[in-house]
Amino acid sequence: MWKFLKEYIKTPDTIGAIAPSSRHLAAAMTAWIDFDKAKCIVEYGAGTGIFTQEVCAKKRPGTVYIVIEQNDRFYNMLRKQFHGVPGMVLIHGDAGNVCNFLKKQGFPHADHIISGLPFTSLPEPVSRRILSQTQKAVGTKGVFTTFQYTLLRRQFLEEYFNIRKIVRIWRNLPPAYVLNMKLK
Repeated sequence: MWKFLKEYIKTPDTIGAIAPSSRHLAAAMTAWIDFDKAKCIVEYGAGTGIFTQEVCAKKRPGTVYIVIEQNDRFYNMLRKQFHGVPGMVLIHGDAGNVCNFLKKQGFPHADHIISGLPFTSLPEPVSRRILSQTQKAVGTKGVFTTFQYTLLRRQFLEEYFNIRKIVRIWRNLPPAYVLNMKLK
């Protein structure tokens, strides 16, 4: 928790929260992933790895799981924690390059992308670049799930995706909205 808070204080626009996500939020974020059929799952902004743990526990051995983390400290923590997980590809990079990362792993599209990125606090051009790349990355059949602490950027997200469902998760600090979306 203290490492997370320290990173938030250093870069509040890219961390976006004062505490790591709860297991309740992790369960909600991964609830729509079809683990039996998914060949490729992507995660943006893995942070301390709470969603990563959930996906690793449920994914099939043959599923490729691409985890993208830009923050140096979190990347190093994830590298140590998930070293040797079969099928997991940890990338120290920018989610705005997701299509290149998919291509390097031999995938034109991801079956599901989950995001821990704070679209409310990211600069708008950064959010637009990531969401535009996410549209291409999920294609017509993939699903994009993200969470936000407010719905201030709902219309912004709807420029890129159709929101299929919104679930409020109260057992998280702060409470969060999980948005499940498909390509327009």
